[in-house]
Amino acid sequence: MSETFTGKVWTLGDDIDTDIIIPTEYLALKTVQDMAPYAFSPLRPELAAQIQPGDVIVAGKNFGCGSSREQAPEIIKALGVRCVIARSFARIFFRNAINNGLLLIENSDLRDAVTEGDTIEVCVGEKIVHKDREFPIASLPQNLMDILNAGGLVKAMRRLNGLEG
Repeated sequence: MSETFTGKVWTLGDDIDTDIIIPTEYLALKTVQDMAPYAFSPLRPELAAQIQPGDVIVAGKNFGCGSSREQAPEIIKALGVRCVIARSFARIFFRNAINNGLLLIENSDLRDAVTEGDTIEVCVGEKIVHKDREFPIASLPQNLMDILNAGGLVKAMRRLNGLEG
């Protein structure tokens, strides 16, 4: 059985790189929580403060391109974003996001159909529903779902090795 949730949409364009997600100058801050208020600041300085837990980012192609910055998906997760839906993701960002327990969904049509502030329903591994229109999505392999469900790779490995319940 798949998980279903709803979330408010925040829209972003194509080629949102890791320097936009979290600019280099804020990487010196001590914690991801300290960095989170500066997320997306080069593009939309107000955005981090507006995102609420359970919200969803819907973006264009090549989300997370740029440097391999593990803090980028950690900060998105720290903002409370439930998932990022984009036309495509940079490969290293995709892997870093899964390893940090952030759900990513690829869909080529949703970005053009939604408006910022809309609410969507996500049936993980099945579909996205927006204004009675369904957008099919592929399911992730079970090993990746296990990592996501555990909250990240470290937690999944601890669970697998009997170190956590």
